[in-house]
Amino acid sequence: MAVAMVTTAVEQTPTIDEPVYVASAEVYLKERSFRYNPEHPPLGKLIIASGLVFTDAHLDADFVGSQTALGRHVLYESGNDPARLMLYARLPVIVLTLLFGLVVLAFARDLTGPPGGLVALALYAFSPDVIANGSLATLDVPATGFLLTALWLLWRARRRPLLCLPLAGVALGAAAATRMSVLPVIPVLMLLGVLSYWHARRTPGPEPRTPGPEPRTPGPEPRTPGPEVRTPGPEVRAPEPDTRTRPPRLDTRARIGLLAYGAVAAVGMAVIAVAVVWATYLVVDPRMRWAAPENVPDIRGTRGTVAAWLPFPEAYRDGMRIQFGFEYDIWQGFLFGRLYEGSLWYYLPAALLVKTPLGALALWTAGSVAMLAVRALRPAVPYVLVPAAVLLAIAMHGARDLGVRYAVFMPMLLAVAAAGVTLWRRRPVHWATAALVCLVAVSSLRTYPYYLPYSNEAFGGPSKTHLRLHDSNVDWGQDLGRLADHLDRRHPGERVWLVYKGAGVPSYYGIDASDPLRAPLGEVHGLLVVSDSAVAKADGRLAALLDTSTPIDDVGHSITVFRRR
Repeated sequence: MAVAMVTTAVEQTPTIDEPVYVASAEVYLKERSFRYNPEHPPLGKLIIASGLVFTDAHLDADFVGSQTALGRHVLYESGNDPARLMLYARLPVIVLTLLFGLVVLAFARDLTGPPGGLVALALYAFSPDVIANGSLATLDVPATGFLLTALWLLWRARRRPLLCLPLAGVALGAAAATRMSVLPVIPVLMLLGVLSYWHARRTPGPEPRTPGPEPRTPGPEPRTPGPEVRTPGPEVRAPEPDTRTRPPRLDTRARIGLLAYGAVAAVGMAVIAVAVVWATYLVVDPRMRWAAPENVPDIRGTRGTVAAWLPFPEAYRDGMRIQFGFEYDIWQGFLFGRLYEGSLWYYLPAALLVKTPLGALALWTAGSVAMLAVRALRPAVPYVLVPAAVLLAIAMHGARDLGVRYAVFMPMLLAVAAAGVTLWRRRPVHWATAALVCLVAVSSLRTYPYYLPYSNEAFGGPSKTHLRLHDSNVDWGQDLGRLADHLDRRHPGERVWLVYKGAGVPSYYGIDASDPLRAPLGEVHGLLVVSDSAVAKADGRLAALLDTSTPIDDVGHSITVFRRR
């Protein structure tokens, strides 16, 4: 997984979101200000900044412009090396992604034992979606990984609540300080905190050894001298001691008291999470200087009330208002060849069906069934399946159908759930599990190093993904450098017309191209190079150009090269 992510990080040019995060992180380091990109909290960008401190990048203190323009300026107009900057920005996220793999291993091992832990780790390590997003300087994997860590610690709090509940609060605060999309699931985690505390206090731990003589070890009883005395009546065999741990029965008053203490523990966990969010803002600017930008919308109703009353910094709450404003915008989506406006409730399940390895889909399903069917695993359902279902339901009702990165929690949480198949004590099940894990590995290795446009074999593989999905599922601007190499190698000296969707600057990579949308149709001859997301949304002039062109090649399964005569 490390090799795949580092290779991807080296070969890919900046995706659409990355320059904004990198530039904002530089502003954190140089100016101690969070005025750029307020719609996302600081922690994810502080993680990115931990790599950028080694680059000594130049930042123009007099720059005035939008955050998109700032990203372009920092990478391409300030004398910095964009490839070096992007690699150093991506490396901390890669390291964090690998560490979250250890959390997957530990969580699944706690539930099912070492074999289940290895199954979960294998599914995580070979997941194309996790590799693709974990190798970018973005916020999706860090936020989800912190949330996964909080759920694991809540599970362990069933045994050690005094240690694990505060740590779960720290992890939950880290998730909320990285992306605001985790906020709706916080009540679920607070309920899990109550449940863990209840279980910990109702289930007795190992009995402490009391002072006195050691218990007699099994063996022949020493005979005392004299005749053996038998009591009248039949011989009664002493019952076997019950070694099972049974929680004591509690009366109503004791239950109410235990629930009250559990609620206090859950509130304490939430307070710690809030403190972590505040700490991330204080790290950036201890004086908490903030002036609301002009693009903060006036949000009314329930959302506005939530943004006004949450105990977070004003900059965080203004960021929430910006995010709520995005939800009121009309976005274009593309699914199975259909271009539409708005969002489809079934978009994410359909996209996950396309972009998840077939073996992983089978193991996710079998593992989820096992968690519901195997009695020993049922207590883990609220910690694994319920958060996944809640997060998916929330994401399905979002306004932006832009990629499975909005559901990257699925390959993480369901990898843990898949470990449940190892508790079925039947040899054919074990052989089938091993075969499916190998199938996932083969499918993942076959797409190397093009993980972003991955789709499984049932949908034609990475080369066909653009026929069914768009945007960050396929083409996020990551292949501009590969396009430059392709044109130099295969089409030197030819006239190039380019429609590029991305944050990179083509001329920086040596691509001398013209815009075909600004020239008369009759003048557009030679190579027509179009990002696949632009192909998916083509209408009017671009559609006319594509109808009279012939596809001859593709670059990275995200850019199509046409010839127009």
